[in-house]
Parts: sequence; structure tokens; C-alpha cells
Amino acid sequence: MKRIAVYPGTFDPVTNGHVDLVERSLRLFDKVIVAIAANPKKEPLFSLQERIDMFRKAIGRRGNVMIEGFDCLLVDYMKEKKAVGLIRGLRAVSDFEYEMQMALMNRRLDEDIETVFLMPSEEYSFLLHHVNDRERGGELRRGCV
Repeated sequence: MKRIAVYPGTFDPVTNGHVDLVERSLRLFDKVIVAIAANPKKEPLFSLQERIDMFRKAIGRRGNVMIEGFDCLLVDYMKEKKAVGLIRGLRAVSDFEYEMQMALMNRRLDEDIETVFLMPSEEYSFLLHHVNDRERGGELRRGCV
């Protein structure tokens, strides 16, 4: 049986740090599903389809990575995909409190889900946060996204 993990997020935009986490997740799981959230409460810079296309371009063709959008409760999505792992990236210690609360809630909703926290490679540790800040101000850096 394949061990499947889901890596959820808005990925607005996709960064090298996101790609790094997918690559590192593949060391732990046989298949990783990048689940791009269609959240009507957020106003994304890029459409859902644009974010899917960006991630596909960034990751390249891999048989063990699937990229798609989702718009339902994450635990329901994971059941549908028969996923056992939930990948979450931690950029800094400040991310842990929120992520821990989410992991506990997901476990309460489905005790079979295990959340796996991964730190990005050192070169990407603060990148995701800074890219989002710069992007909102209109400044994007080549090589970061």
C-alpha cells in the first residue's frame, strides 16, 4: 500500500520553498498530493487554475506528485484520497503554535491523520513570508518564485 501525503495551501504564489517541501516530503511518502485551496474568503493574487499551472511548471513531471485544487474540508479531502500524512511547513517558531492547534483539530476530526511538520531547507527558511510581504507591495524577486 502506498503511503500518501497531502500538502495543502493557497500557494499564492508558488515559491521555491514550497517546491523544496514537496521534494523533501517524497523522502517520507510514496506520493504527495499538492492540494491548492480555493478559499472564497481570500482574495488571491492568482486564480486557482493559475496557481495549479504555476506549481506544475515549478515541480515538473513526476509520477509521484499530483497537483489539484480543492474546496472542501481538508480531512474529508484526505479521506477521499486515502492519505495518511498531512504535510505542513514551519518557517519559524512563531508558526508552530497555530500549526499545532490545527493539527490537534484535524486529529479530533479524524484520528487516522498524522500531521508531519517539516522545516524548509535553510536557504528558504524565511523566504515564503518575505515573498508574500514583497508581493503584496508589488515587488517580486526572480529566483524566489
